[in-house]
Amino acid sequence: MLLVICFTNSGCTDKKKPVQDSDMLDSAVARDTVKTDSAENLIAQASMPKSADELFDDFIFNFAANKKLQHKRIHFPLSVYRNGKLDHTIGMDNWKMDHFFMRQDYYTLIFDNRKQMSLVKDTTIDHVIIEKVYFAKKRVKQYLFNRINGQWKMTSINYKAMYHNDNASFLEFYQRFAADTAFQRRHLAQNIQFTGPNPDDDFSEMSGVIDASTWPAFAPKLPSHMIYNIIYGQKYTESTQKIFVIRGIANSLETELTFRRIHGRWILTKLNT
Repeated sequence: MLLVICFTNSGCTDKKKPVQDSDMLDSAVARDTVKTDSAENLIAQASMPKSADELFDDFIFNFAANKKLQHKRIHFPLSVYRNGKLDHTIGMDNWKMDHFFMRQDYYTLIFDNRKQMSLVKDTTIDHVIIEKVYFAKKRVKQYLFNRINGQWKMTSINYKAMYHNDNASFLEFYQRFAADTAFQRRHLAQNIQFTGPNPDDDFSEMSGVIDASTWPAFAPKLPSHMIYNIIYGQKYTESTQKIFVIRGIANSLETELTFRRIHGRWILTKLNT
């Protein structure tokens, strides 16, 4: 029942379709699918409207698809840091187009609470970080963006060890939760609150409770090798709650998993699809 949001003209047709891990994004340009090409070409061929600089999401979708715009909106030479220390710089001639999450048709987000989710639509923010989390390497690649004179620009890249990340404890847990079904079952609440589309009525939702015995029928396919996270200004703390969101690029469908830390253990308590 995983509903992955597809930023394509064809939409989602298979709710059980696995989420594809995209650790290979950096080298996958030559293996574009027809539908991805179609979506990106539509963006690349059109000029980005000035209004796109108001909302970061509008900007980043254009930035990730339009090579000319991407070169224009990067502060070259681009500084690259490792653990906060300048490692090297990248000149314009050496920059390789980065498509971010556009090649997987969805992206992921992490919030401490629902109030933080409203920052996605905040037009007053002027600093955003896109995180690319590599679980196997235990590393996080951060792309830093600042709005300068009304225009969003990438100003630097920073590599950090995953254990230095503000969500380190949750990320370590999530990696096992996504990849290990036995571990997953041990970290389910006795009763998981569920809300999702009504299979008998396209215009209504159904809600209820899932327990361990019925979980396999509802369990979404989760990316386990690499995920993205966008920090719109939310300040992470050692909270007892994390909301993990899988959000698409072309429609309003999404999946939310709510985890709570109970007696030191992260437990899935709610699933919204």
